[in-house]
Amino acid sequence: MTEEGGTQPGGVEIAPGVRVPEASLRFKATRSSGPGGQNVNKVATRMELRLALSEIPLAKSAMARLRRHERGRITSEGELIIANEESRSQHRNRGRCLELLREMLVRAMAEPKRRIATRPSRGSVERRLEAKSRRSALKRRRRPPDSE
Repeated sequence: MTEEGGTQPGGVEIAPGVRVPEASLRFKATRSSGPGGQNVNKVATRMELRLALSEIPLAKSAMARLRRHERGRITSEGELIIANEESRSQHRNRGRCLELLREMLVRAMAEPKRRIATRPSRGSVERRLEAKSRRSALKRRRRPPDSE
């Protein structure tokens, strides 16, 4: 079961079945950009989450999907960077960073469905060919008569 803090020993659960050591989640607060008056000039509310991909215990296929989908957020050192500045609260932006990380991992862990090749039915092929011949006849009737 869980302890009073809500997390089991061994780290933080960042996605269903995925736990990382709490020390591997590195947060950094910076000033937000854009309008906001005095608040934006004084308070560092933008949160940036950095997590080394080597710290995330994912299957090779899921890690490959994560690298492919989030390649713009991964540094050359293999660090995933998630930043958020939607809110004027550091706490809410930090929570949103963790939500985004969770969404990324859940999306990467989902096995894509394999497409099963199918053939068009005989009726659909016949309907398509009939429609093409009707269209062809219509266009043929629009042409001027051959002058021989």
